[in-house]
Amino acid sequence: MYAQITLSEDDVTITAVRAQGAGGQNVNKVSSAIHLRFSIPTSTLSADVKVRLLALNDHRITRDGAIVIKAQTHRSQDMNRTEALARLNELVNSVARPPKTRHATKPTYGSKQRRLEGKRKLSETKALRGRALF
Repeated sequence: MYAQITLSEDDVTITAVRAQGAGGQNVNKVSSAIHLRFSIPTSTLSADVKVRLLALNDHRITRDGAIVIKAQTHRSQDMNRTEALARLNELVNSVARPPKTRHATKPTYGSKQRRLEGKRKLSETKALRGRALF
């Protein structure tokens, strides 16, 4: 139904940084981690997708409406770049489809009967808890 959204390279800012954590001597001199920054308000996405993206409660979205993704799991900068772009595409495509509208429905006859029967049983149980009459 809905086509997947493909993002242009112009909307994304990619910066290579040094990875954090353990990794020996190589981690201190090679910038293999990727910092990806995607500004939602200035992007080429449609207005409704932008609104749904900004409404997400995600720690990767900043107050000014930018998505910041850091990828550092791989040793290769190219693989980290691919992973960061894949994560961004996944996030954007998760809100690409508009949410289904809820249509109010009436309870069925059977569900009404079951509810009333449960109320009757509870009422009888509570009525028996009263004082004993002699």
